[in-house]
Amino acid sequence: MRFRHPDGSTVHLAYCTNVHPAETLHGVLAQLRDHCEPVRRRLGRARIGIGLWLAKDAAHTLDTDPAALRALRAELDRRGLEVVTLNGFPYDGFGSGEVKYRVYKPDWADPERLEHTTALGRVLARLLPDDVTEGTISTLPLAWRTAFDADRARAARAALATLGRRLDALADLTGRSVRVGLEPEPGCTVETTGDAIEPLTAIGHDRVGVCVDTCHLATSFEDPRTALDALAVAGVPVVKTQLSAALHAEHPHLPAVRAALTAFDEPRFLHQTRTVPRGPRRAAGAAPALRGTDDLGEALTGDALPDTAPWRSHFHVPLHAAPAPPLTSTLPVLQEALARLVGGPRPRTHHLEVETYTWQALPPGLRPRARAQLADGIAAELALARDLLTDLGLKELP
Repeated sequence: MRFRHPDGSTVHLAYCTNVHPAETLHGVLAQLRDHCEPVRRRLGRARIGIGLWLAKDAAHTLDTDPAALRALRAELDRRGLEVVTLNGFPYDGFGSGEVKYRVYKPDWADPERLEHTTALGRVLARLLPDDVTEGTISTLPLAWRTAFDADRARAARAALATLGRRLDALADLTGRSVRVGLEPEPGCTVETTGDAIEPLTAIGHDRVGVCVDTCHLATSFEDPRTALDALAVAGVPVVKTQLSAALHAEHPHLPAVRAALTAFDEPRFLHQTRTVPRGPRRAAGAAPALRGTDDLGEALTGDALPDTAPWRSHFHVPLHAAPAPPLTSTLPVLQEALARLVGGPRPRTHHLEVETYTWQALPPGLRPRARAQLADGIAAELALARDLLTDLGLKELP
């Protein structure tokens, strides 16, 4: 979906296909038929955007087989779909029964991450619509925090610098600009937007910036105004934004709240959980004194996490359907971030991607039971995002 910003530029809205994980090109083509086109039809649009997730095998096929790439582009056109952004965070196995920590491998200290992301850049440059000259890719925020020593940090930064040079060469070759954004995530080396500033300014390449995920932003209790202003002052570009909402528990000490949270403690994905314990008032602009656990189950066990202040958990809940009381979502954080990103005189980013990959990880009573229900839900999320954009003065384009 495309929108005209008041400044005359185009803002793209897509939804991420990692909710329908596939490891091969055959699986990707099936996604377009079984899921993406039905979502488009529900929205009544001739064309919608998808943020394509390509696992390593699918990416390799498309990068090395021109006929396969032509076939994918033809299928996108036939089904009224377009691609301006890729999700390059998961490498493979995102549809496994247990993903957890493996989603952070290979990290940016591993040469394979550089090669995979370079391949994604080449593929994206050739998938962009004819009238679009810029694509974006989101990627993991360097690495999971453990076992990431100084040597690995240096290797990761060198890899990102190399990536920037390769993307420059790609632009010279194709006339298409591809930028990559590190996606800060709780528990990672780059956990917050603030953590991204130092490594990215050290790299100093305008094709490598930040992907702001509003679920991650909220889980870390980051204030959108403070976070985004700090990026602007540092000159770090917001390459793309993932529109997502976290799980929020206002009173985690209550038994009913604990019981409701337990229903979201599932075995497939990692659900980092954070709180800001109550204490002395912080100075203006000071970062919150975060406490956290790597997963929701750990937070619910014993006294692993203080429960005298609200908890937020890295569980991407549907944008249009907050959990029933006593829980809710962090949709207000998304709304404030979106207003600051595209509501001003000029957009800070032109690529927005709804990323609720956890539909099948929801408590059983909330999960879609058929493809049609999943398509209904994704279409409803995109409709909500569309309404938020038009409320900010953007105009939906045909």
